[in-house]
Amino acid sequence: MRWTLKPKPELSKIKHLAESLKVEDAIAMLLLQRGIETYEAAKQFFRPSLNDLHDPFLMKDMDKAVARIEHAIARGENILVFGDYDVDGTTSVALMSSYLRTRIDTVATYIPDRYEEGYGVSIKGIDFAHDNDFSLIIALDCGIKAIDKVAYAKEKGIDFIICDHHRPGAQLPDAVAILDPKRDDCYYPYDELCGCGVGFKLVQALASNDGKSIEDLTAYLDLVATAIGADIVPITGENRTLAYFGLQVINEQPRAGIKAIINQTKKIEMTITDVVFIVAPRINAAGRMKHGNYAVTLLTEEDENLAQTYAAQIEQFNSDRKEADQQITQEALLQIEEFKEQERLTSVVYHETWHKGVIGIVASRLIETYYRPTLVFTKSGDRLAASARSVSGFDVYNALEACSQHIEQFGGHKYAAGLTLRSENYEAFKQAFEDEVSNTIDRALLTPEIRVDMTIDFNDISPKFYRILKQFAPFGPGNMAPIFMTENLQDTGYGKCVGGDDKHLRLTAKQGHSQQIVGIGFNLGDKCDFITNKKPFKAVYSIDENHWQGNVSLQLKLRDIKP
Repeated sequence: MRWTLKPKPELSKIKHLAESLKVEDAIAMLLLQRGIETYEAAKQFFRPSLNDLHDPFLMKDMDKAVARIEHAIARGENILVFGDYDVDGTTSVALMSSYLRTRIDTVATYIPDRYEEGYGVSIKGIDFAHDNDFSLIIALDCGIKAIDKVAYAKEKGIDFIICDHHRPGAQLPDAVAILDPKRDDCYYPYDELCGCGVGFKLVQALASNDGKSIEDLTAYLDLVATAIGADIVPITGENRTLAYFGLQVINEQPRAGIKAIINQTKKIEMTITDVVFIVAPRINAAGRMKHGNYAVTLLTEEDENLAQTYAAQIEQFNSDRKEADQQITQEALLQIEEFKEQERLTSVVYHETWHKGVIGIVASRLIETYYRPTLVFTKSGDRLAASARSVSGFDVYNALEACSQHIEQFGGHKYAAGLTLRSENYEAFKQAFEDEVSNTIDRALLTPEIRVDMTIDFNDISPKFYRILKQFAPFGPGNMAPIFMTENLQDTGYGKCVGGDDKHLRLTAKQGHSQQIVGIGFNLGDKCDFITNKKPFKAVYSIDENHWQGNVSLQLKLRDIKP
């Protein structure tokens, strides 16, 4: 692990902000590192308001989208809500279809089959729309590159509205409206919305046109917060406001489907991390193992008993998903070792029988062992399909673009993408990808980095300090949970390896004559020797609470330790 200490803001700025907010210097420093420099900005950060959300009509084509949908509602047209099979796509479809059904009955949903149709807008979906007299398709979390598909729909008399957040290509589809804050000609103030976030802005615009306020739409925010967490978009600006209020809905009055998922766990209060690791994988499991329709059905169901039944089905899909991804990860690691590819700067693996629904998870798992840009391929019809994942700081989308002569189709983000190619191009692509990464990556990026906010002493850690830290949530990219470093630590003699195979580390540390604090380090069991016999060590960690038998105490969530 590389430990990188973030630059310290100017001392005068720290002092000024600390005085104006009446907080400790450490809190002021954390705020400044997040670009919060004034009392007003801090107030907005700590006390988000739905009034902070931008006017949806600032988004390019929003007026056209609203006009076309209002026209469809007035004429009683059949509207098809189309979305991708992942969390962002299925929550988007659930949100848009739920809202439209409050205005018109002739609304249906369509999620493409991951295996038969693949990602995004499909010919099969357009044919379904044509055969069933749908004259308008609203595509969510996909469509920005569907130039041929949208043209095909137009030939059949079907209009398209696209709500996407992926990077557009050089040409845009010939749709009635394209809502995508990443369009070069779109000057919307915030361009990091997820697909469900773009869908919510369209709902916000439609609702305002119908005389409703933002407060009338809060019931939809549990879906938006789930998508924000699952799609790993920055939790800054508008996303942070949407996630903040969405988590309130999840904890106080979630829709029946999300409540049914949470009821299967023992969680009392959900954080955005819980959404990412508990709710999102289960919603995703439907599209991975069976069909994304199961997720939309769960998320739109209003009867709690039925929702429990659907959630139990999805729980089984999730168990199957776990089993598949563990097995494939082991096979992929063996493939890397067997072909002696440890010295490469990329991991590119393939087996024709690997389950297409879990190859993205497997790519992420491989990065845990070999920290480098990774692609996992499987057979999909007469093509090979892959999921790509990257390391922090390296844009895998750009790397794929540089290898596009070997690829049939690709799309995605900086850190996650998908692609298809012909099997005869696999070896040439594999070498081209290795060459591109070798020529462009900073070698330092191949060592995992922990970005440390600041150095503090144990005496700085107090219940009051932690109460303010908790108000920095929800955490995520752009606003990660603060990481601290403390030096000259000693274990009090109770440190030991815990868990199966002694994988984890538990210790009770002190710094000189400071208070003693318990620390738990997951997957740090191999560093037990660093703390034995009261040897001095340093640690990087976040701070959280330990709840045990009715008692609450602060503890360190250790990220790494060094002698």
